[in-house]
Amino acid sequence: MSKRDELIVKYAADLKEKFGVTADMDLLTKVTIGCGPSIYNADSSTVSGSNDAELATVKNNFLIKKLGLKDSPDLDKGIEAVMEKYGKSNRNKYRVVVYYLLVKHFKKESAY
Repeated sequence: MSKRDELIVKYAADLKEKFGVTADMDLLTKVTIGCGPSIYNADSSTVSGSNDAELATVKNNFLIKKLGLKDSPDLDKGIEAVMEKYGKSNRNKYRVVVYYLLVKHFKKESAY
């Protein structure tokens, strides 16, 4: 099993444990691949829910550029909803899991 496959299994387990969600493995794999090498770096593989600059990056680079959504307060609300679900005190918010949940939240599976 490759390192990426091991991470995908870890992300699916995180979705199951923290959200009670059975991951769509095909979509989860595509989101993981879309994150590129950032998944292998301890810092870039997670999202800080309390860092406004990082949340702005998620909004601009992922929601607007990747998913093609228009900038609106709904984007901030979607990010906030995912961060709230993940738990403010949870320090390990995996980027792939956050992106996966945002894709589902905004019903943009078609982007993959």
